[in-house]
Amino acid sequence: MLHIDYLDQSHSAYLRLDEESLAWGEIRRACQEKGDTTVVSEQSLSMPWWVFLSARKSLKIVAVKYHLKIEFSFKVQELLRAANQKRAQFKEIEKVEPVGEVELVQKLTEVGFSRTLTEHQLRNVTKLASLSAGATFSVPGAGKTTEALAYYYFKKESERTVLFIVAPKNAFAAWDEQLGICMPNAQTFVRLTGGERLIQAALLKNPRHIIITYQQLPRVIDLISAYLMDKPVVMFLDESHRIKSGEDIVTGKAVLSLSHLPSQKLIMSGTPMPNSPYDLVAQFNFLYPEIEVDEESVVDTINRIYVRTTKAELGLREPKYKIVAIPMSPSQRKLYDLLRSEEARQFEKLKANQRNALRTMGKSIMRMLQLTSNPALIIKTLKNSNDWMSDFLLDDQSPKIEYVCNRARQLAQQGKKCIIWSTFVENIELLNLRLEDLGANYIHGGVDTGSEDDDLSREGKIKRFLNEKDAFVLIANPAAASEGISLHTECHHAIYLDRNYNAAQFLQSVDRIHRLGLSGDVETEVEILICPDSVDESVDRRLNIKIDRMSEVLQDNSIKVEPEYVNPELFEESISMQDINDFVQHLKGL
Repeated sequence: MLHIDYLDQSHSAYLRLDEESLAWGEIRRACQEKGDTTVVSEQSLSMPWWVFLSARKSLKIVAVKYHLKIEFSFKVQELLRAANQKRAQFKEIEKVEPVGEVELVQKLTEVGFSRTLTEHQLRNVTKLASLSAGATFSVPGAGKTTEALAYYYFKKESERTVLFIVAPKNAFAAWDEQLGICMPNAQTFVRLTGGERLIQAALLKNPRHIIITYQQLPRVIDLISAYLMDKPVVMFLDESHRIKSGEDIVTGKAVLSLSHLPSQKLIMSGTPMPNSPYDLVAQFNFLYPEIEVDEESVVDTINRIYVRTTKAELGLREPKYKIVAIPMSPSQRKLYDLLRSEEARQFEKLKANQRNALRTMGKSIMRMLQLTSNPALIIKTLKNSNDWMSDFLLDDQSPKIEYVCNRARQLAQQGKKCIIWSTFVENIELLNLRLEDLGANYIHGGVDTGSEDDDLSREGKIKRFLNEKDAFVLIANPAAASEGISLHTECHHAIYLDRNYNAAQFLQSVDRIHRLGLSGDVETEVEILICPDSVDESVDRRLNIKIDRMSEVLQDNSIKVEPEYVNPELFEESISMQDINDFVQHLKGL
């Protein structure tokens, strides 16, 4: 007899064979092939419920082969009935009619939803509202957060319903902001941050709107699952591509272990398929753990349940891009040419069979970018062996820094706010000091999230920039602020002190001031500073090529593999071989 039970605390299926049989080896293999499996004893094992659902067919074949009887516990029978019902519903999903627009608007109005949905948002939400689990893959700036909140308030069963969101930390403020706009009287989000005790204390207050990071979730998965167990739950994954199989196994397991608890689910991503169709498998497994998919079938399967708004559908005027040539100072040029020659010699020393060593060129690229943006950034690295170089630069100002400060003052005199972008924290803090009289504030990785009433938090700084008339400047790092903030209501000017090879990050940073809700008569201006005959020109060439390729994805209704997708959080992983080859050509003066 094969006994199958359900373990509430770990949301796992527990299998036990009460007799010695050759069948056990095949049972174990069938389970291990489908995912994470824990061998408990010689004749028992456990696995996450979503893994068990995908292993059911294989287990049935083994049971028939060895004439095994299967005994399901009552809980397992209950869960299997629900799973079978969802499988049957999914087979008929293409026949499901979208919810009527009148019905949707009427329900949202009744519950106090105050934001008016755009035409494309109405189209998307009416389809999603007809599903128990769906996906919104609209481009950045299209209003996915608003769509998700409309979905939740349409689907909300009772006051007991919990909205549980897993999101990157830098998206917390956007959820707070959009909830305040869509439902001004709603309970604010409770951020599950800090240690286990703090999170446990927060859950004891019985919150209805909860948000947690992907990194934090695995650490407190038992607390979360216990809290969600006996409540109606709507669960969202913001930037859902972060659970793609193989990238972060611990995070993916934690998310998938909860996949059968929510009654309604939504995944959200502007880049759902960063590298290959395989990236979609874990995301779809979260939505429909009852349906078996693989890399071959997942795209066709997920086509039935996603919505997407393209960049063209937003109806925005194209930003006005302006390249500003900033020549280096004489001492800066002298040092740049010296380092350029040295880096070129180092490249020549690399052996042909050490192609992977080209990744170390990232450090070289970083140093040259620092030098073009602000020579002072590399003085510390020169002091040990080249004192004369650092002394030569001590009194030399960065032409780019000078331009940025002067330009910010010109805009402020016209009553215009601007955001200044730089890859380097030192530049950000320097500009903040020099533009203090313009009410400057900054955001980089060292600025934590928190209350908007805290002037030192990310949210507090953004609130001040948007709301205070004398706050003319915000200075930010694209790695920390290219997602999750909306500045388009007050700011229409961006200045890029420097850029790197990360095209997705650049476009997302532009989207902070160029997004849905921007008036048609407002022009978005983007100034890009480039030192002639420098790494800046290599970056510009590569970004233009990448952006052209990415525009095809942004304008396409279907989902495609992202061209040259890179990890936006790690500089070394944001550089492709094509980028390195172009940089090397620059070093050689070609």
